[in-house]
Amino acid sequence: MMERIEYFKARLEANISPMEYRRAKEENPEGYLLVDVRVGPEEIKKEKLEGAMVIPLTELQERMSELPKKKTIILYCWDTWCTLASKAAVLLLENDYDAKELYGGLAAWRTLDFPTLPLPEITSSSTERSLDCEC
Repeated sequence: MMERIEYFKARLEANISPMEYRRAKEENPEGYLLVDVRVGPEEIKKEKLEGAMVIPLTELQERMSELPKKKTIILYCWDTWCTLASKAAVLLLENDYDAKELYGGLAAWRTLDFPTLPLPEITSSSTERSLDCEC
């Protein structure tokens, strides 16, 4: 059974806070890539973190080749309760990428009033959508 100290060390190694990410990106702009892996209907995915690439978890396996192996991939999802970024990190780590999860996802980023960008408007005429985000 994992001791608590080992758990917390592993957790710190696997995650990065929004503040730590911004500091690391400032020090090494080419060393990191932010990736939005959120899944859900477009009407609730209204924004993304500034500088983020959008690859929903459901498309990650097929689009993995778009990600550079020489950068640390910082994955984010909705909030602390969402597991999409963790699932994405496991997939990337299993495929020899360097990946970390952004603590708190979009919610933490917004709470800190860090910049976001709007996502394109919905073009689908469908009014009935599932709210299942697959978290």
